[in-house]
Amino acid sequence: MRICSLLPSATEIVAVLGVADRLVGVSAECDWPPEVRGLPVVTAARIDTGELGSLEIDRAVREAITDGRSLYAIDEELMDALAPDLILTQDLCEVCAVSAAEVSRLCKVESEVVSLDPRTIAEIEDSVLRVAERLEVPDRGAPAVAEMRAKVARVRELVAGRKPRRAFVAEWLDPPFAAGHWVPEMVELAGGEEVLGRAGEASFPTTWETVRERSPELVVLAPCGFDAVRAAREANLPPLPCRVVAVDANAHFSRPAPRVADGVVQLAFLLHPEVVPDPGSPWIELVPATS
Repeated sequence: MRICSLLPSATEIVAVLGVADRLVGVSAECDWPPEVRGLPVVTAARIDTGELGSLEIDRAVREAITDGRSLYAIDEELMDALAPDLILTQDLCEVCAVSAAEVSRLCKVESEVVSLDPRTIAEIEDSVLRVAERLEVPDRGAPAVAEMRAKVARVRELVAGRKPRRAFVAEWLDPPFAAGHWVPEMVELAGGEEVLGRAGEASFPTTWETVRERSPELVVLAPCGFDAVRAAREANLPPLPCRVVAVDANAHFSRPAPRVADGVVQLAFLLHPEVVPDPGSPWIELVPATS
């Protein structure tokens, strides 16, 4: 089976299932595992976010959506030449990847298009099982899900009985976006309480003043599409009376793939370092804790 993945999380799932060798094309954002980076790129963002700041990216995206312009370009000739049997994409967020409807409209190849649209951790697990079934490796899906659950269970044991610590996870910096979908659930599993985010719902814009009013003990900068270094570099925050850290959102927060379990472990360490050891995932402290 020849697979084109237009979604970084789908690419990660295919790799976790041990069938990355079936991938014949990916999106420009697909960067994990490292061996997929040399594959043909069949779709890329029309906005060059590498040269823009958070506010500029937000404005450009909003203008494109308002004008009805697609945020992604598909290389139709390349897609046709690759002749995939299966195309993996999503309909959850028009900013994150090409929608299934757009793929069907633009691509002439006779390929099956599967949309993965999880909103919770349980639905991420279901996506892993679903892809495993579709790729005819159903025996590999359950172990991958079991590994995710085991990581979370270990953390739950460590933080059990401890008072939840108030946290705000920023899914964007300027304007700040309160976390949605699976991220508030990650905070809860890690022994925290999301002060603004809504589990299972879309992220939404807020203000740093509103964040201050909610008195978080920890602010986690996890802007979608950024790693820890870029998040820290572009953070231009007002004074906040709490600890502030930047994390690798791409790896452990933004993408609905098995590595969100590692994000739960990292959050548990950041919230309860007295009982949870540092798992070694990248993070940068911008404002240290005050005694």
